[in-house]
Amino acid sequence: MQYANIPGTDMRVSRLCLGTMTFGSPLAEADAVRLLLEARDELDINFIDTANMYEGYNRYAGSAGGVAEEIVGKAVSARRHDFIIATKVGMKVGQDPVDENTSPEAIRVQLRRSLKRLNTDYVDIYYLHRYDPFTAPEAIARAMGDELKAGTIRAWGVSNYTPDQLRALLAAAKQENIAPPALCQPALSLLNPGALDEMLPLCAANGIGVVPYQLLQGGLLTGKYRRNMPVPEGSRMAEKPEWMKPLTDESWAVIDSAAEAAAARGVSMTQYVMQWALEQPGVISALLGFKRREQIDEAAAAMV
Repeated sequence: MQYANIPGTDMRVSRLCLGTMTFGSPLAEADAVRLLLEARDELDINFIDTANMYEGYNRYAGSAGGVAEEIVGKAVSARRHDFIIATKVGMKVGQDPVDENTSPEAIRVQLRRSLKRLNTDYVDIYYLHRYDPFTAPEAIARAMGDELKAGTIRAWGVSNYTPDQLRALLAAAKQENIAPPALCQPALSLLNPGALDEMLPLCAANGIGVVPYQLLQGGLLTGKYRRNMPVPEGSRMAEKPEWMKPLTDESWAVIDSAAEAAAARGVSMTQYVMQWALEQPGVISALLGFKRREQIDEAAAAMV
């Protein structure tokens, strides 16, 4: 497994990051725990991505979340230092004001709830899961600075921010003399390449590592879907179609092109997409959501 440094830190992470959005449903707890430990011991994958909102397919806006964090906590509790764990704050996980967005109080309360679920006294990376229009960037930077000083987080980052929103946060961190975000997690795929235009160059210019998600676009870029053929049983499109990007003629053209490029390189479509992502400027690790061991094995084989 290839490794990369998280900018501005002494942390080294596997270039494959395991996402936990499916934990609980459809991936049962025992299977999730087993797969995380197998990935660490047999494939040298040490980077786990979760969020306070993740609870698998049972998720709905405002539901309490916490399921994935609890499962990750059970997997890593006996060997915490073998893993780099990222979690997130900002999505709605209840009805109280602190259950949404990233005010200083929300950060303080939600981080401690995450720590309890993860069965640890620190997280390695704490992401702002989305932009908060109600809280000044300076207040957010100060809150993150407080957690850095307290040792409850080792570094912080952003997810789903626009370039302008990230610029404002970088300026605020500089003004408040706070270490800037170390990582950025944008949506990125061959079917959704917009982050390549401005976000990735911005991160590269500011020494921010990129860990893109939705690389396989819910499985559309794995080769399992065929034009004018039934949706595969057990696929994301079959199980959770509302989470999927519509398949248009333009989408099929991109999928067909990716299949041809993968064949020319002598790899699977999944491996081609993961390699493509890691070739982009500033990308240090590629995020993979999974349900089965063979999915992890296939992606990991592209990174050795």
